[in-house]
Amino acid sequence: MAKARIHPTVGQPAVRAALAKGADADRETRATAVRFLLQALADLAPGGTVEVRVPPFGAVQCIEGPGHTRGTPPNVIETDPATWIALATGGTTWDAGVEAGAVR
Repeated sequence: MAKARIHPTVGQPAVRAALAKGADADRETRATAVRFLLQALADLAPGGTVEVRVPPFGAVQCIEGPGHTRGTPPNVIETDPATWIALATGGTTWDAGVEAGAVR
């Protein structure tokens, strides 16, 4: 069974609202924004070599290459929702996220 997708008419406004409200965005808005941006990443870079985790809202596997079938993948990236939204929308850089300890 295919995973339910977030339609752009739902996801894009959630991303805009999350960016505009920052920490004041409600949980549902942040969750939708995070999941929509994870979905976009998986669409742009399909595969199973890297797992991107944004607890507590979601995770995707992406980037072509050697896959895995059980347990934790060998290449895991984890960040918080605010940092993920900023990274995915160009509001911060990878290096800045790593330097701040927000990307692990």
